[in-house]
Amino acid sequence: MIYLDYNASTPIDPAVREAMLPFLGERFGNPSSSHALGQTVKKAVENARGKVAAMLGADPGEIVFTSGGTEANNHVIKGVAFSFSDRGRHIITSAIEHPAVINPCRYLEQHGYRVSYVPVDSAGRVDPEAVIDEIRPDTILISIMHANNEVGTIQPIAEIAMAASRRGVLMHTDAAQSCGKISTSVRELGVDFLSVAGHKVYAPQGIGALYIRDRIKIEPLHHGAGHESGRRAGTEAVSNIIGLGKAAELAARSVNSPQLKKLRDRLHDGIRAAAGDNAVLLGHPEERLPNTLAVGFRGKIGAEILASCPEVCASTGAACHSDERERSAVLEAMDVPEDVAFGAIRFSVGRFTTEAEIDAAIEQIAAALTTFK
Repeated sequence: MIYLDYNASTPIDPAVREAMLPFLGERFGNPSSSHALGQTVKKAVENARGKVAAMLGADPGEIVFTSGGTEANNHVIKGVAFSFSDRGRHIITSAIEHPAVINPCRYLEQHGYRVSYVPVDSAGRVDPEAVIDEIRPDTILISIMHANNEVGTIQPIAEIAMAASRRGVLMHTDAAQSCGKISTSVRELGVDFLSVAGHKVYAPQGIGALYIRDRIKIEPLHHGAGHESGRRAGTEAVSNIIGLGKAAELAARSVNSPQLKKLRDRLHDGIRAAAGDNAVLLGHPEERLPNTLAVGFRGKIGAEILASCPEVCASTGAACHSDERERSAVLEAMDVPEDVAFGAIRFSVGRFTTEAEIDAAIEQIAAALTTFK
């Protein structure tokens, strides 16, 4: 198989798997236990926390382990809403957020909160001034993703965060797609919260992390015992945490990899050679993730093209919506014409993609396009 769906999920890196194995066997202790086995495991968990913190340019004490990006997003949005309701009940987000942000916001709307959904331009980019214009005296949180999962467009988070800080508004970014691909330094971005999804950075599925700026207290999503310094109840998923720590260590070395961009552009060149002007680039031509290529094949159906490329694994939009043929919410927000949007395919390369795989994919895509002329 030619796997070009790294934005949906990454394979576990062999080094990550190797790091996890002892904690699936003899190192099975509970990190909350005071005996030697428990304390050995606790040290390993804290070591992993330090590695995730290093990837984000944060302090270890600012990292909370979660079950994934969805939980991290829910923790922030609901936690801020419940903790700061006395200051206001208004939240700002964008029209192209992942459902893990959109749906918690819609949930809060059912409970008396107000949410502003800022539009994007045709490249999928938010205008910082449009966000700033939505800030009101009762605004308590802005949540804008760092990079879009469908088209890869990178958002001007630092600029938005600076404006939010000046107005006393908390700032969150969902960095599930950007970690390990571009810089996610929380100090450079200026955010108060940042979400990480492990299975986007070659760690296992079912693990993630949330950065919470020091001294900010929000209501936990999970209530129970005092795990994660009282911020997330539940016995830690130790082996997955170890895996995320190792993945973060590796990811910190691969930021802005020229190899990813080289492979992405090689694929784009091959598709343009086969389809010409009927292959429409979706997303920002420059300010996008180095591994992501979203193309709309004009007058075609993306799912039909992929069905004719049996070895190519890619998505006809976000993986969460891959069974739908209607224009995705992201492409609709970008006002992509239907004849282009229905033919949209997202290709995303990764650490283990080879030039030979790219060339084979181009060959299959070219053949499929000939079939559907």
